[in-house]
Amino acid sequence: MSSDNRPGGDPVPAELHALDAELRGAEQAFLRRTDPGPTALLISVAMLVLLVGLLLPWVGYTPGWSVLAGLAPLGPLVRLFTFTSLAFGLVLPALALATRLWALAWLCAVGGGIASINGLWALWTRQVGVPIGEPGPGIGMVLAVVAMVLLAANWARIALRR
Repeated sequence: MSSDNRPGGDPVPAELHALDAELRGAEQAFLRRTDPGPTALLISVAMLVLLVGLLLPWVGYTPGWSVLAGLAPLGPLVRLFTFTSLAFGLVLPALALATRLWALAWLCAVGGGIASINGLWALWTRQVGVPIGEPGPGIGMVLAVVAMVLLAANWARIALRR
């Protein structure tokens, strides 16, 4: 059975070629989309926790937003985590939830995993690699790392669902 013939062998009328092309386009659009379902609420809550984590102290009394802005020199790993958590924890998930594109869901899953590893590494270096008397990681950094791990796991679940 070819695409131009009906099962009985009769040719498809010319008027139906446009409809056939439109249906194929709709099928391709459907295959590129994903439906997060109830997981979208969990992702939104994790994004909110990450946003609160950026407002709370990350190291000593220094909040995460000032690390992001470059106002507090806390080392490259902490600053790298602020950028990756902002990109893969707030910006890209907002786009992925709005567009529901499967490729963005995959990007959120992979980027969230990378940001989670960055966060764990930054958290570990603030616990182990600081001189005596310097402040360790604050509640904001811990919340941000937990939120990124949750985001990465949920985006991976959405991306692998298809």
